Amino acid sequence: MFLPGVDEIVRRAIAEDVGTGDITTVSTVHVDAQARATMVAKSVGIAAGLPIVAEVYLQIDPRVTVEFEAVEGESISPGMVLCRLTGPARSVLTGERVALNFVQRLSGIATKTNSFVRLIAGTNARIVDTRKTTPGLRVLEKYAVRVGKGYNHRFGLYDAVLIKDNHIQAGGGITATVRAARMSAPHTMSITVECDTIAQVDEAVNAGADVILLDNMSLYDIREAVAKIHGRATVEVSGGVNEATVPDIAQTGVDIISVGALTHSAVALDIGLDLQLV
Repeated sequence: MFLPGVDEIVRRAIAEDVGTGDITTVSTVHVDAQARATMVAKSVGIAAGLPIVAEVYLQIDPRVTVEFEAVEGESISPGMVLCRLTGPARSVLTGERVALNFVQRLSGIATKTNSFVRLIAGTNARIVDTRKTTPGLRVLEKYAVRVGKGYNHRFGLYDAVLIKDNHIQAGGGITATVRAARMSAPHTMSITVECDTIAQVDEAVNAGADVILLDNMSLYDIREAVAKIHGRATVEVSGGVNEATVPDIAQTGVDIISVGALTHSAVALDIGLDLQLV
C-alpha cells in the first residue's frame, strides 16, 4: 500500500460496512452480472485518496479493475471522471461506499488545505496541520494535507516536544519545563513552547525554546512577538485561524501557521459513483 498501515485501515472500514455480507446487493443483483462504473466529481476541489480505491477493491474482489483518469493533487471540477471500475457488479456495489468515503473525506481535506495555502502565497509562512484528526485515520488525513500542499506538524506525542499551558502549570513554569525537556528529549528533537502573552514569549526564548507557539494572540501582539524573537526561534501561530484571518497573520512574518480546521472541519467533497451493467 502507498502508506504504511493503510491496508489495515481499509480492512477495518470494509468490516465495519459489509459485516457478514451486503444483503441488498446479494438479494437484488445476479451473481454473474458484470458492470462498469465511473467515479465522478460533482464539485470543484483537489483529488486525494485515489490509491485507496484500488486497495478497497483489491480486498473486496481482485477481479475488479481500477483505472485512474485523475492524479493525486489534481484540481477537479464537476463532471470530471476520477477513475473507472470494471468487474463483477456485486463487488463494485459492495465497495462503493467505503471507496467513496475515503476519497470524499481526503479530497475535502486536501481542498481546504489548498485554499489556505493559496491565501498566503507570496509570504514565507507555511500552513501545517495539528493532531485534531479523526481517531484511527491520522496517517491518511495528514497525507491529504500534504496532497493539498500543506505541511505536517508532529504526528503524535512521541515525535516532538510541545509544552502547552497545562505542562507549564504542572511542570513549574516555562524555564523549568524547557530545562527538563532539554535534559530528557533526544538532541535531534525540537522543543516548542506555547505562549499566551508577550511576557511568556520573552521567558520561552530565554529558556532556549526552538519554536515559540503564539496561541490566540491578536495581530498586534503577533507582530510584537515576531520583533522580540527576531530570528532566535521559529515562530508559530495557532488558534482562531480561518480563511478570513490567515492572510493578515501570514503578513506578520511568522514561519508556521497551524490550522486544526484542515482536518477537524473539512467538508467532504461531493463525489459519486455511476454504474452500468455490461
